[in-house]
Amino acid sequence: MGLNEAPLLFNFEIESSEDLTYIPMSVRFNLDRFGLRISLAQWQMLPHEDRKLLARFPVDEDARIEPNFDHALFEMLRTHANVEPDWFTPEDTPAWRRTDAVPDGVLHQAELASLPAPSAGEWATLEPFKRYVLAKLSRKPESNHDFVPAMKEFGLAG
Repeated sequence: MGLNEAPLLFNFEIESSEDLTYIPMSVRFNLDRFGLRISLAQWQMLPHEDRKLLARFPVDEDARIEPNFDHALFEMLRTHANVEPDWFTPEDTPAWRRTDAVPDGVLHQAELASLPAPSAGEWATLEPFKRYVLAKLSRKPESNHDFVPAMKEFGLAG
């Protein structure tokens, strides 16, 4: 599987990412998948075309599908920012991969937003990338401004 034709952005991200000024969820997914961390400042040092390219990489869990994300990121950061991303060890079984229970953070965000939390059944039927997005948006205890729009876009809120 190759690159997507266009950057992968959810509707709720188009406005909030301000034309890739902020790191889109598809790039965050691949950063987490490969165990890489970059700062917002490093992201913003990359030319817009490079950011668009990174946002076109697939969001499949199988690292063999598109193993060049990490190589592309390293080369872009070396060329344009003279830095390298930080490494970390990805979680073996992050909460979003589980289909039998909605993560506590998602339940908390739904409560903060006065939304009904997704049921275990609804959670289980979400695509893995959408589960990742909701879990990522729910990692902090305070309300996330993108959580409600994401829930609506994913058909989990009216």
